[in-house]
Amino acid sequence: MPAALDAESTLTDRYQTTVPETVRRALRLGKRDKLHYTIRPGGEVVLTRAAAQEDDDPVLAAFLEFLAHDIAAHPERLRPLDAGFAERLRALSSGVEVDLDAPIDGDVDL
Repeated sequence: MPAALDAESTLTDRYQTTVPETVRRALRLGKRDKLHYTIRPGGEVVLTRAAAQEDDDPVLAAFLEFLAHDIAAHPERLRPLDAGFAERLRALSSGVEVDLDAPIDGDVDL
């Protein structure tokens, strides 16, 4: 039987903590992964990696991670959305109805 590993972390004033590296490796956690807590009757808490939701999109998650990294690395590239551009977008989409739940042509059910 493998030896148990212990790890500790500290709560901040806002009740936040960093998951120790040994725990992240053991649970194969990455940025934005979710955690699941099981509280047992004796007060023991078991921390596991939460199962991915069926509607989680790994491509979208990777794209959002890319954006977050790029924004953090190059904040000088951020520009406010000017009113003229916003108005052009409104004009282009005026009267267009979109059903976000409708299948996209070529969608394949897996």
